[in-house]
Amino acid sequence: MSKLGSIIALAAVSLAVSMACAADPAPAQAGPGEKYIQGGGSPVGGEPMHQAVNPEAPPMTEKEFAAARTIYFDRCAGCHGVLRKGATGKPLTPDFMTNLGTEAVKVFIAYGTPGGMPNFGTSNELTAQEIDLMARYIQHEPPQPPEWGMKEMMGSWKLLVKPEDRPRKQMNKLNLSNMFAVTLRDSGEVALINGDTKKVDVILKTGFAVHISRMSKSGRYLYTVGRDGLLNLIDLWMETPATVATLKIGSDARSIDTSKFKGYDDKLAVAGSYWPPSYVIMDGPTLKPLKVMSTRGYTYDEQEYHPEPRVASIVSSLIKPEFVINVKETGKVLLVDYSDIKNLKTTEIEAERFLHDGGWDSSKRYFLVAANMRDTVSVVDTKEGKLAANVKVGVKPHPGRGANWNDRQYGPVWATGHLGDDSIAVIGTDPRRHPKNAWKVVRTLKNHSNGSLFIKTHPKSNNLWVDAALSSDQEMYQSVSIFDLRDLSKPAQVINIAKLADIGDGPMRIVHPEYNKYGDEVWFSLWNPKNRQSAIVVMDDKTRKLKTVIKDSRLITPTGKFNVYNTQHDVY
Repeated sequence: MSKLGSIIALAAVSLAVSMACAADPAPAQAGPGEKYIQGGGSPVGGEPMHQAVNPEAPPMTEKEFAAARTIYFDRCAGCHGVLRKGATGKPLTPDFMTNLGTEAVKVFIAYGTPGGMPNFGTSNELTAQEIDLMARYIQHEPPQPPEWGMKEMMGSWKLLVKPEDRPRKQMNKLNLSNMFAVTLRDSGEVALINGDTKKVDVILKTGFAVHISRMSKSGRYLYTVGRDGLLNLIDLWMETPATVATLKIGSDARSIDTSKFKGYDDKLAVAGSYWPPSYVIMDGPTLKPLKVMSTRGYTYDEQEYHPEPRVASIVSSLIKPEFVINVKETGKVLLVDYSDIKNLKTTEIEAERFLHDGGWDSSKRYFLVAANMRDTVSVVDTKEGKLAANVKVGVKPHPGRGANWNDRQYGPVWATGHLGDDSIAVIGTDPRRHPKNAWKVVRTLKNHSNGSLFIKTHPKSNNLWVDAALSSDQEMYQSVSIFDLRDLSKPAQVINIAKLADIGDGPMRIVHPEYNKYGDEVWFSLWNPKNRQSAIVVMDDKTRKLKTVIKDSRLITPTGKFNVYNTQHDVY
């Protein structure tokens, strides 16, 4: 088939996809949702870079190149990578893009693909001029952002309150164990919301679009990581909780945790970076960087060098002095022994590409992590330091931390929802007492839609709550499924949380169920654009009825919420 014929065929397929999307107005509002997961934007675009030119590509002025670079890092880098080597999205290498041609590339950008490429044109995310600009830009060599090493980190480090100047006991009357740290994505803040009074106690400036909040083992310190690579250390014992230290570990980051093994409580912290691809071990009470380790290297399967293996997620072991570090592009899980960081010992486990998020099983021995572009959950035995299994699941698993319960038929299990289909995969996790069920999908439940980001239950609950925040259907992304864990043969109850909240207009995506400490409430983020009213919706877990809606003009684009006690003790 000629190049023209390929373009026409491609356009026909893409047009069919776009027409299906056009029947529902949701895609025009889907941009923020897409950016929330691993895709979408990257703050790296704000770094100084030099224009790289491919003589075989269509010409671009310096001004055009700069404009296109900004769009790429805002819209595309999270999926395709800083250097365009691909991860969640396909590689966008100049040789392939040039061979495909400008007109064909424009069709892809404008209409999207069934595989998950957003329809930037038909959703009005990009103008025709911007689409033409991007089609030419990705045929040129990608510009490389500056590196960021110990010198730059030490230059960014700010110790605002020294440990010796901090209180020796809790100076406020807050019930810290039932407090929620809520990401206010577009304002670059975290709200501390009282789980008892349902009031916003404190709003703290943080890095842009905090990806996660993690608690120190003692429950005193809250650590946040912004997508701009800025870390905040917050002391919850102060009369008014406040940031006591900050550190910038790079231009783009997603993960952080602290040492939790007995004897190392609160001593160390670790954070992972997208750019530069690395992880950093820090002094826990001050964030002073102690050691920087690159993750650049070879993919586990094809043994090809990858210049940009990003640290996707990190958890801290309770059974060993180890950090579990998941490297997206190489498909490797690193068990990093932090007992002697001068003589660092690392166990490198070949798992699967492309690793993203995951959580512990109920025993805290096995770590289950989604390799979402391979439709796989990798299971790591952290006690033995080896891969226990690769479990095939649905399309693009995205568990968050996942959900653990004791299934009445199959014993201890862990579950994940999926971005690419409406299934929920339930995996057996007890090889000792239930060996026939271990590391197999023992149940497949039906969610109300695809596009699930998070799934959650609690040891004191009989319910399993599942969102569908990235569904393209408004009714679906405003609703959640609730399963009765006592009888999973029954279909889920589907509740439209947004309608219950009754706060006004807007797309109002419902995202991220999070239990309170006691397991009797489930909190959801009602996530509207920053120029609309957002809220936190609290549901009664037992009755599945609306309990309260937390409204505050300062709650701008709330996304992830992290209960202090549950985060501190890995309860999910």
